[in-house]
Amino acid sequence: MDSNLTVNRRAQILELLKVHGKISVSSMSDRFSVSDVTIRNDFSRLEQKGLLIRTRGGAIYHERVGIDYTLNEKQGQHQSEKQHIGRKAIEFITNGDTIILDSGTTTMEIAKNLDKFSDLTVITNALNIAGYLSRLKNIKVIMPGGFLRQSSLSLVGTPAEQNLRNFYCDKLFMGVDGIDCKYGLFTPNVEEAHINRVMIDISHEVFIVTDSSKFLRRSFAFIAPIDQIDSIVTDSAIPQDSKRQLIELGKNVVLV
Repeated sequence: MDSNLTVNRRAQILELLKVHGKISVSSMSDRFSVSDVTIRNDFSRLEQKGLLIRTRGGAIYHERVGIDYTLNEKQGQHQSEKQHIGRKAIEFITNGDTIILDSGTTTMEIAKNLDKFSDLTVITNALNIAGYLSRLKNIKVIMPGGFLRQSSLSLVGTPAEQNLRNFYCDKLFMGVDGIDCKYGLFTPNVEEAHINRVMIDISHEVFIVTDSSKFLRRSFAFIAPIDQIDSIVTDSAIPQDSKRQLIELGKNVVLV
């Protein structure tokens, strides 16, 4: 076997993973005109180096924990999926609700669809979401205060957490950077994790809104175990094992 061909193929596999988040054995076999066994061996070697995580029939990108991307960097990632998730999530909102929108690009897509409501109260720690909603006359916006994280345009810290505890809300819509059925929900930033836990505590119903690339991933800061959420709105490329496990745990899995 030509070692240069193998090295080049594995490098291309990693580039494809970075772009798409996940790939299948069959698609890589077709792309490189090699056997499924060869691709599985590639995946195995790359997993040994900590560069990917093997799944049934494929692999997902193994991103270093602790990477805290800015909103601009996140904006272009899986944008179509986020838009579909945003439109689907509003089906669970009714007039008169008090909801929380966590900071993030997926929750921003929810905000863009709230003009359909005539009576809604939105609590958010995201400056960009609050600014967007300020133009909608029928939506009351509440912000908790706190310290500004410039990378995410979010308010965090003890003042924000204490202010949030003055409320009890119907529904929370929260994005995550990593979700694993065994280990729970994750974000790269410790302060974000703290305020996310408060949001969960004060909400009657918890919705996780995330594209499928976030599954089987863990990030630096732990937010909460899976048993503290009620529903997950994601796209149809969710790993089938994750979907099955969530359903077995009694969670409502909504696909777009």
